[in-house]
Amino acid sequence: MACPVNNAAVLNPVILPLDWLLGTWESDEPGEGCFPSIKPFRYTEELHFSHVGQPVINFMFNAFHAESKKPLHRECGFIRMQPGTNRVAFIIAQNSGLVEIEEGELTGQQLCLQSCAVARTSFAREPHVQQISRVIQLRPDGRLEQTVSMSTDNQPPIQHLHITYRRSS
Repeated sequence: MACPVNNAAVLNPVILPLDWLLGTWESDEPGEGCFPSIKPFRYTEELHFSHVGQPVINFMFNAFHAESKKPLHRECGFIRMQPGTNRVAFIIAQNSGLVEIEEGELTGQQLCLQSCAVARTSFAREPHVQQISRVIQLRPDGRLEQTVSMSTDNQPPIQHLHITYRRSS
């Protein structure tokens, strides 16, 4: 399921610096996930970035287990830019019951983000996520790369996910 797209909508100039994200991206090979409290795993992922003419990008991330193809992690939300700056915010809801706001900067075609607010359902699984950081960048070979790090109640920040994507549309 993709984000809504209004092909007739003109890209709002506020988000023009992020136009390189727009479209659908698919992992070109399985990504790797690990964390001290879980068994290492491999996953595939589809990313959808779209707009409807507002000063915001809509996104949806869908991850699947690389071998079984079972759905895993889901994220959806919005990307905003502070007009006239390189400041970016991701507003994210996850199927795990976690919601977050990540803020950071756009430098060229690289986003460096750090969570500034994390909330969860009252019955979220422990250990609780405390901090998330992510780097998303367009590589010179045209592939998109994402690295996600996180910390929990009992674990300092450590890399959790790494994956690359190719544009499929």
